[in-house]
Amino acid sequence: MRTTRLSPLRPHQIKLAAVLLCALATGDVLAQAASTAKSAAPAAAPSTKPGTGFLPPASSNAHVIDSVYVIVNDEVITKREVDQRMAEIAQRLKAQGAQMPAEEDLRRQVVEAMITERAQLQLAKEMGVRVDDTTLDRAIGRIAENQKMTVQDMRNAMEKDGLPFSQFREQIRNEIMMQRLIEHEVDSKIQVTDAEIDTYMAAEKAAAADRVEMDISQILVRIPENASPEQIAARKARADEVARQLRTGADFAKMAATYSDSPDALKGGSVGWRDPDRLPPIFASELHKLKPGQVTPVIRTNVGFHIIKLVDQRKLADAQKADQAVVQQTHARHILLKITPTQSEDDARKKLTEIKQKIDSKQATFEDMARQYSNDGSASKGGDLGWLFPGDALPEFENPMNALKPGEVSGVIKTPFGLHLIQVVERKSEDVSKEKERAAARQVLTDRKRQEALEDWSRQVRDRAYVEFREDK
Repeated sequence: MRTTRLSPLRPHQIKLAAVLLCALATGDVLAQAASTAKSAAPAAAPSTKPGTGFLPPASSNAHVIDSVYVIVNDEVITKREVDQRMAEIAQRLKAQGAQMPAEEDLRRQVVEAMITERAQLQLAKEMGVRVDDTTLDRAIGRIAENQKMTVQDMRNAMEKDGLPFSQFREQIRNEIMMQRLIEHEVDSKIQVTDAEIDTYMAAEKAAAADRVEMDISQILVRIPENASPEQIAARKARADEVARQLRTGADFAKMAATYSDSPDALKGGSVGWRDPDRLPPIFASELHKLKPGQVTPVIRTNVGFHIIKLVDQRKLADAQKADQAVVQQTHARHILLKITPTQSEDDARKKLTEIKQKIDSKQATFEDMARQYSNDGSASKGGDLGWLFPGDALPEFENPMNALKPGEVSGVIKTPFGLHLIQVVERKSEDVSKEKERAAARQVLTDRKRQEALEDWSRQVRDRAYVEFREDK
């Protein structure tokens, strides 16, 4: 048996959807190098405190030890789990018609991805991120709906393919936990200023009218955290050798699956269609020099050494001209009665019916009834919700509201918040093209910052994990 302490490796995978839905996130690593001058923060040294690492007792049964493939903090990843993931990835690569890398290379990629996932999931649990069964059931229901299936049909199909539905549920639970963790640790800390938006929009208008979208693939040879000059030189030599083989006709997808340290390595390096404006400038600059089928030279960033292939490109519609976006806004009020242990749904419905009768018969105004009875923060404003854009409210609320005429009061409607009466005060239509254009610019800038921030955060989580291989040779 070999017991080794791994050198910290940079993680590159944050899954955003279940593998079974074919919605794996791709391409985040391409924005890890938005600034080559950015220095990575030193990773915390792995903890050696009691309880932070799992070490099987010397008297452990050999069969049990043999089943432990790698230790991640206080948890283990078993050989069976690795083999199962290997089989899933191999099956997907074959279905895509991609060339299979050597088994040893594929296993290395799969194990690193699993270590990253496990370390991040552990952090989510440590921070108290939880997903209750109700939330999970709703998410699975939406997944089934998107697949145009019932939940039972989806369950039957999975179990027919050998995937227990209980295992699928836990996969989705973990996905939601990870999304919530990323929202808290990464997304909530990203800020885009109005000045940045103004600068971006000015540059967009000054750009050439011909816009293209690029289908790209990549190979990344990562530089370890706090790497020595010797390590950097070794990584550079490896990237140069990959580039040399590509120039002599080597298959890019196979080389990516064999050598790349990026999460899309297991898909032959395929990132997919990307707007060059959403890529780090250093990548976009090199890609603009290429014709489809060509690859960039080795590009050095703070993340590592990249080789990017321009698979194809296509023209986009004139992105500088914003279409008019005229939307209808609704000024509305409501009265909300929540369902509580002291107020049943029947009681709330009866009370709202009485309130509506008073409003309809002019015995009271909607505003006065809202101030007196509504269980909502808008009660002090007479139930006033202000101007609502399409999508601002839940469908259960918005659809009945849209059916009302100005001045009209709805019947009792139910939403997850409780029971409501709604009154439409007035409506207006407004061209929101400028707002839409600024919102799109904000999203582009947010995406750029998010990708780099996500990479930095993910690397830190991975580097701080105690990782130890425990496999037989």
